[in-house]
Amino acid sequence: MPENTVGERIKQLRDNQNITVDELAERSGVNAELINKIEEGDIIPSLTPLIKISRTLGVRLGTLLDDRVQDEPVIVRKGKTERVIHFSGYEEKTDTSNLSFHSLGAGKGDRHMEPFIIDVELHTDDFKLSSHEGEEFIYVLEGEIEVIYGQDRYILSEGDSIYYDSVVPHHLHAAGEENARILAVVYTPF
Repeated sequence: MPENTVGERIKQLRDNQNITVDELAERSGVNAELINKIEEGDIIPSLTPLIKISRTLGVRLGTLLDDRVQDEPVIVRKGKTERVIHFSGYEEKTDTSNLSFHSLGAGKGDRHMEPFIIDVELHTDDFKLSSHEGEEFIYVLEGEIEVIYGQDRYILSEGDSIYYDSVVPHHLHAAGEENARILAVVYTPF
């Protein structure tokens, strides 16, 4: 990501509310070292810490991810997603990016859902389940993914979908021998 808009927005919101990094860490449950790395632009972690930070700051997740806000409908033409955000897919791992999020709702100011096309790279054994308030809907466009949901594992192929409560610890990654592509809609209550 060429610019650190996510980190800049978090720092600006935190400063506007006179909240220190340590206070944000304590209130959100996200460690201070990770918050510092996000603000400095060193990493963008998985969605879970960003959701926790946005809720603590009293803003929706999209406030951290968007460049501009508009009231009219948002249209994204095939192959024309302007913003791609690379997430590590790991709550605290800082040196890898295995998820590329193509936002389909960027700019819609009053949205309650976050729709994305996500390119999912092959999985490594080094992952941690994460959870946050809300719901997620996943539809597999290409390839196969493995979804770990609590104690259960599901393999989903092209055309399959899953809808779950994201408060249950979960993780998803590409399965098989190729990367995958999914449509994901994330809802987080404000």
